[in-house]
Amino acid sequence: MADYIPSSDGDFDAWQANFITYASANAAALGLDPLVDIPPLTAAQTTWTADRAAHTAAQAAAESARQAKDAGRGGLEGVIRPLVARLQASPEVDDAERQASGITVRDTIPTPVGPPLTRPVASVDTRERLQHTISFADEATPTRRAKPAGVRGAQIWVKIGDPAPLDPSELTFLATDTRTPYLATFDGADAKKVAHYMLRWESTRGETGPWSETASATIGA
Repeated sequence: MADYIPSSDGDFDAWQANFITYASANAAALGLDPLVDIPPLTAAQTTWTADRAAHTAAQAAAESARQAKDAGRGGLEGVIRPLVARLQASPEVDDAERQASGITVRDTIPTPVGPPLTRPVASVDTRERLQHTISFADEATPTRRAKPAGVRGAQIWVKIGDPAPLDPSELTFLATDTRTPYLATFDGADAKKVAHYMLRWESTRGETGPWSETASATIGA
């Protein structure tokens, strides 16, 4: 049975305001004691309102800090890249010095790249309404964000609704994402349904690797 209290914070805030206003104005008719039953409601409401405002402010501050961090990195990269270009073009810099400084050592013998041999490992963040944030990593290096060598990105496929897919023929293609995470958005009609995801690596030549395990998550209303 569906919970009468809305799950999203916005809907909950509107619901609780209406409930407490009505209960306070009609306490006697509802059989409530205005001096016993109503004060805990209004006290908890005050705490909720303050905590929600603090959370909203913290989110805004975090986003501002992220933007500042990204700008700072962009500025530093803007200084580094021209200098590295000079070093790469300089006849005075050899490969040992390039390796020691952490810049690209050009491979003069191309290495053939075959299809991917490993699988992505996926996890799904369901905290946002009608959204799934799908993070993925390689099964050989699950704690790192780096893709396997020669891989362009992860193909992301989905089946919405139970049961979980028995094979990939039941899936619908979402995207090939070159950088984790991927944001999947849904219509209201999909709310409370289960989305089943399967991923596989795609190489720079368009070759695909083995399928991942199924990652399933409910679409938040």
